[in-house]
Amino acid sequence: MCKLIQRKSIIGLLALLLLTGTVLPVQAQKDNRFEVSKNLDIFNALVKEVEMFYVDSVDVEKTLRRGIDAMLNGLDPYTEYYPEQEMEGLKLITTGEYGGIGSIIRQRDKDGGVVIAEPFDGMPAALAGLKAGDHILAIDTVDVSKATNDRVSELLKGVPNTKIKLTIQRPGEKKTLKFEIVRKQVIVDQVTYYGVRNDSIGYIYLKGFTDKSGQEVRDAFLDLKKNHAIKSLVLDLRNNGGGVLESAVQIVGLFVPKGSEVLSTKGKVKQWDRTYRTSSEPIDTVMPIAVLINGNSASASEIVSGALQDLDRAVLIGQRSFGKGLVQSTRDLPYDGKLKVTMSKYYIPSGRCIQQLDYTHRKADGSVDVIPDSLTSVFYTSHGRPVRDGGGVRPEFEIKDKRIPTIIYYLATDWTLFDFITDWVQKHKTISPAEEFTFTDEDFEAFKQYAKEKNFTYDRQSEKALKNLKEIAGFEGYLEGDSTALQALEAKLTPDLDRDFERNKDEIKKLMAAEIVKRYYYQKGELLQNLKDDDVLDKALEVLSNRELYDKTLSAPEKQEENPDTK
Repeated sequence: MCKLIQRKSIIGLLALLLLTGTVLPVQAQKDNRFEVSKNLDIFNALVKEVEMFYVDSVDVEKTLRRGIDAMLNGLDPYTEYYPEQEMEGLKLITTGEYGGIGSIIRQRDKDGGVVIAEPFDGMPAALAGLKAGDHILAIDTVDVSKATNDRVSELLKGVPNTKIKLTIQRPGEKKTLKFEIVRKQVIVDQVTYYGVRNDSIGYIYLKGFTDKSGQEVRDAFLDLKKNHAIKSLVLDLRNNGGGVLESAVQIVGLFVPKGSEVLSTKGKVKQWDRTYRTSSEPIDTVMPIAVLINGNSASASEIVSGALQDLDRAVLIGQRSFGKGLVQSTRDLPYDGKLKVTMSKYYIPSGRCIQQLDYTHRKADGSVDVIPDSLTSVFYTSHGRPVRDGGGVRPEFEIKDKRIPTIIYYLATDWTLFDFITDWVQKHKTISPAEEFTFTDEDFEAFKQYAKEKNFTYDRQSEKALKNLKEIAGFEGYLEGDSTALQALEAKLTPDLDRDFERNKDEIKKLMAAEIVKRYYYQKGELLQNLKDDDVLDKALEVLSNRELYDKTLSAPEKQEENPDTK
C-alpha cells in the first residue's frame, strides 16, 4: 500500500509542477501535455521495474523522495515538498509555533547521541532546569542515548499540555537526572530584543517573518514611542532570512501612508498577479529610520528594506542584501502533503526586482549564474534617487563586512568550544549583565590549552591551495631547481595552533563571550553582547544623530546644469 501511495504521490506532484496554471498557445499546450503523459508513463514503469528486479531490496519511499528532492532542487532552492509527517516544519516556518519543550538540540556525532544545545527563554525546557550540554538518555521509556536528531525531535514534539519524562546525563555529574515536563505551544518570538540607544534612538532586532512578526514590531515600536519618547528608529534586519510576505507589508505599513504600494507579484498565471498595499493607518510617517541589512538579509527582509528605500522613508546601512526576489506559495498534494513552489517574482515600489541569481539559465555544470551589475537597470525612488535592480538591495551607507577567519567557523561548529563553555558555566553560577560581560585573557589562555589537549583541528584553505600548487609545480617541472621560495611559503602556512589563536584572538574572545552570555541570558543576551562592537550600528546611530545628513541622503539629486553645447 505504501508503495502504491508513493507512486501516486510522485505522479501527482510531477503533474502539478508541469501543468498547474500554464498559459501557452494551443499547440504548445498539446505538445507539453503529450510530453508530460509520456514521461509519467516512463517514470511509472521505471519505478515498477526497479522495485521488482533490482538486485537488492529497494526502500521505495526513500528512493522516490530522493527523486522528488533532486527534481525540485533543479528548479530553485525554495521549491520544496513536505509530506504529511513533515508538516510541523512548514508550520514552524510560517507561524513560528510548534508543540514541544522549546529547545534547540544537537547531535554529537554521526552515530547518534543528542544534547540540549540551547533552551529558549521562558519555555518548558528552560523552566524545568535543562541546560546546554545535557545529554538526553531517554524520553519516557524510549532509550535515545544513541538516537539521531530527527528521532529525538520527533519524540520531544507533541500535543501541548501533554507530559513528557526525560532522563538526562549532565556533564560533570555522576548520577542521571530526571525531569517531568509539560509540553506547550512553543512560540518563537521574532523580535529578539528592542530598547533605546543614545537616550532617544529606538532599536528593534527582527530575526524572521512569521504571521505574527508585524504585530511584534508594532508592539515594540509603540512601546518605544510612547514610553521611551524615541525620536528615531533603527530596524535591524541583518541575518534575517525572511518568511511570510504579508508580515513584510504590515511592517512597511507602520511607517508609510495607508494605501501605499509595497510590492507587486508577477508569475506565469496572470490571474494570480497581485499588488500589495498597506491597509492600516500608520503609526509614524516622519520619524527618521535606519534599516540595517547584510548579505544574509533575504526575501521579506528585502521587501521591507527595499520598499522603505524606494519610498525614501529610511536610509539603509550595512552590506548589500542576499537578492531573493522570488515568492513561494503552498499547494495541496495527495495524502496531506504540500508543495511550496516558487510562483512569481516580486517588484518593489520603484518597479525593480532584486533577484540576484538566474535559476532559469544554468551553466553546463548545473551551477547558477549571478546577474552581473553591467546587466542591471536603473530605477528611481519617490524622490528621484537612482537605484538598480538585480543583485539585492544596496544600502546608502555601505560598511565593509568583516571577513570571518576559517578558525572561527570551525570553533563555532566544533564540540571543543561547546564543551569548554559547558565546563566554564558549571564553575560560574552567575556573570555580569550581557552588555558588561567580557571574556578575559586568562580564560582565553585556558581555552587555547584546552583546544590543544582535545587535538582541535580545522580545515585550512591555504594549506589545500599550497598542496595543489606543489602538485602542479611538480608536474610542470618547477620543483627540479631551486624551491626555497616554495619551502618558505610551506613553512609559513604550516598549521600552528598557538600562532593562529593569537592572530585571531579578538575574534575568538568575542565568539566565546557571545556563546557564554547566551547560556545565562539566552538569545537576547547574545545579541546585546554582539552589539557592543558593531560598526554598522554605530554608523546608524551617527546618521540618525545628524538630521542634516539623514535628510540630504534621502533628498532628490541636485539638477545638473544644462550644457549650452547640447541645446
